[in-house]
This record gives sequence, structure tokens and C-alpha cells, in this order.
Amino acid sequence: MTTDAAATTPALRPFRFAAGGEGNRDEGGARKFVALAQRAEEYGFDTFAIPDHLENQVGPLAALGALSQATSTIRLATTTLAAGMRHPVVLAKEATTIDVLSKGRLELGIGASWLREDFESAGIPFGTPGERLRQLDEALQILDVLLRGQECTFSGDYYQVKGVVGAPRPRQGPRPPIMVGAGGPRMLELAAQHADIISVATGSTPDGLLKLSDMTIEKTIERVDRIRRAAGSRFDDIELNWTIATILITDDRASTAEMILGAIDSGFPPNLAKDAELTVDDILASPYIMCGSFEEIADQIRTVRERTTMSYVGVFPTQMDAFAPVIPLLRGT
Repeated sequence: MTTDAAATTPALRPFRFAAGGEGNRDEGGARKFVALAQRAEEYGFDTFAIPDHLENQVGPLAALGALSQATSTIRLATTTLAAGMRHPVVLAKEATTIDVLSKGRLELGIGASWLREDFESAGIPFGTPGERLRQLDEALQILDVLLRGQECTFSGDYYQVKGVVGAPRPRQGPRPPIMVGAGGPRMLELAAQHADIISVATGSTPDGLLKLSDMTIEKTIERVDRIRRAAGSRFDDIELNWTIATILITDDRASTAEMILGAIDSGFPPNLAKDAELTVDDILASPYIMCGSFEEIADQIRTVRERTTMSYVGVFPTQMDAFAPVIPLLRGT
């Protein structure tokens, strides 16, 4: 039996809010990408994040370099870089450069890689889940040293580093925060050992579909509890993030929840594995599905934080405008 994650952690973090963009055709392409980030800054989002795929999107590191000059206050993040595609020594140099150029606004998100198609199309070995996990573990150890501007010597199964000094020194001290996205048990435990921020994601099936069952508040509490057990005394130092998949503004939450269940039954969205039968109450309590008035959505997010301690709220690019009015309702609480 699980208990609410907040039960043993009475001090809840203030909310932070992250928007994101890919610079794809639906967003107006790379030409309008900077304007999208500037709009997020105007809305009051704390962070603007860029994913890392080979599909139709901008290159995340080059784009963050541009945003370091085109924005002034919003933090800049990757969510999340594919560790198997980026050598940590090279990545550390790019990351600290962005941190310096942005005057200390970088949040470096990295993960074990999950989209097999990207690797296969590029001719890069994808590896088993265990191999990708071990490679990420090594990369995180190297990044922790180099992002501090220190000298790194490391010998592992995937990386051999000999006396490399991290340069340029980052603006943030002791280093820019590292965020790890995690959904499965082993990934959650690895993130608990290394990350400053953990993006609590849903688990996925072997063929890469997101598990519907993991979208419930109960399953989310279980994932946070696993992080707590693995992190031990450092749990209170970890900020927990999640990304809302769907935001629907409505004056009838129950009917909208029924509509969502109907769409799921019809096979939408196609990247979702229907591995459980959810109820209207499951939908209305889910951290990943928000429906109702702006005030009702704000109340739902407060309840999620109370039950899980998650406080760093992310939204997808297409949801940014819809979510913006919720920010002032939660800011400072």
C-alpha cells in the first residue's frame, strides 16, 4: 500500500512553470521559434525547454544558444537530451557555454533515450534498456564534474576520459542543475541518485507506447515514493517536475472527462497503450490531464502537489496559450 508522497514532507516547494517548443511546422518553423520563447517569457513561464529528436525540430543546443541572446529572464532547458547521441565531454562544453551566454539560466535535461527510430535512422546503436541506463549513469558522473569546471578522469564501459578540464566555467555555482526524465523503476532510482530535478514521466511499453495506467494519481504517487526511497536524505533537495499532456478549458469537467475516455477507447492518441480501464474520477484526478475552468485546473494542480510533492509544471507548445491564465492563480503559492 502506498501513502501520499507529501505525508512525510510537509514543506512544499513553490510552483514553477515550464513551456516548450520544437520549432516544427505546426509552430511556424524555426523562423518563429524565437518568438515562441519570447511569448512564453511574457506569459510568465519560468523555463522554456526544447526536446531532442531527429524529427522535424530545431537542434536544441544551437537553439538554446540563440535564445540566450533573444530572452532575458526565462530559464533555458533541454527535455531531455538523448545520452546515447551525445558524448558527455562534448556536451559539457556546449552546456557551460550556454550557461555563460545566458548569464546562468541553463537547466540541462538528459535521459536514457527511448525513441528507437531516431537511433536506427541515424545508424547509431540503440542498445538494451540496461545498456542505455548504464551509459546514462556514466554520462551523469562525467557531467557532474565537468559542469563544475573541474578536471575529470573517468574509466567506464562506455567512456574513457583522461584529465579533461571543464571549460568555460559555468555562470551558475556549483554547476547548472541537471534534470533527468524518468518513468520506469530503474530509471527513477538512477535519477534519484544524480539529478537535481526529476521529470516524473509515465512508463512505456517495450514498443514505446506510453502506459495509460501510469497517468493516474495513484501510480504517480508510487513513482514519487520510489524516488524518495532511492534518494534517501537527498530527497528534499530534488525538485519534481511533470508535463501535462492535455489541457481542456471547459465548464463541465465530468462530461469532458467522459469525452476523453471515449477518445482513448477509439485509439486516440495513437502513442498511448490502453493497459487499464480508467474511470471519470481517474481522469479528473490525473496529474497529466487537466480539464475545467482556469480556477478548477489551478485547484487540481494544487491537489497534485499536495499528494505528490511535484511542483514544477510543464506544458507542451500547443497548450501554452491555454495554460497561461492559470499561472497567476498559482504564482507564489
